[in-house]
Amino acid sequence: MTRCVVSFAGAGRVASSLCLGFYNAGIRIGKVVANTDRSSRSLAGKCNAEWGKKAEFDNGSDIIIAAVPDDILQEVLFEIKCPDDSIIAHTAGSFGLDIFPAHIKRKGVLYPLQTFTSGRKISFGNLPFFIEASDPDTRQSLTYLAEILGGKVHYTDSEHRKFIHLAAVFACNFTNHMLTIGKEISLKAGLGFKILEPLILETIAKALDLSPENSQTGPAMRKDHITIKKHLELLSFSPEFQDIYRSITKSITEFHKTRIK
Repeated sequence: MTRCVVSFAGAGRVASSLCLGFYNAGIRIGKVVANTDRSSRSLAGKCNAEWGKKAEFDNGSDIIIAAVPDDILQEVLFEIKCPDDSIIAHTAGSFGLDIFPAHIKRKGVLYPLQTFTSGRKISFGNLPFFIEASDPDTRQSLTYLAEILGGKVHYTDSEHRKFIHLAAVFACNFTNHMLTIGKEISLKAGLGFKILEPLILETIAKALDLSPENSQTGPAMRKDHITIKKHLELLSFSPEFQDIYRSITKSITEFHKTRIK
């Protein structure tokens, strides 16, 4: 595949990043549809594309990407109307091909392993894209899209991709929540989040260089029960934070106690 027209069902963070990425890479964007006129019109305007609210694609779209929240994905897929030879792909990490309605023959998954935030430009160079498809031609077409962005393609089935998505939740979403708690506690000391920046940067760099299990430090790793007790006392302002501290401390201790050296 050397030329194609790509359309989008969805105009949120993932859809916007992919849509603009494809457009800047020379892919023609056919149409953008979303529940609100404002979001679809805004994204379509940046890509010289049509826009609308109904998921009807009769403009020659070769590939339609459904990039919407997981809780409405199935509903959106059922609403899509397009030619029979169009490819329809979703971007969800936790769903497979079985979420598509039976009448859709050419279907696939184009899952980018990244966190997307409005207003932040994402670099797609070497970004992992996990692809699954109903047939070889569809897989080739989705591979073309990932590679034109500079992405690194991985072919995985639904079950393996679900584990990747779960790993991403721990590595990204849970980590971000830990940083949020760290910020809250640093404010208790009369200091801002910025004070933790050198520590955070070195923590991530060391985990990438040495692997996270070989980088673990702290009172749980040392089995420093005196410090752990003091920390729990300091957290008396938040029983929720105390529970998290106890749980993570126990997990670290148990993991490294049973780990084969």
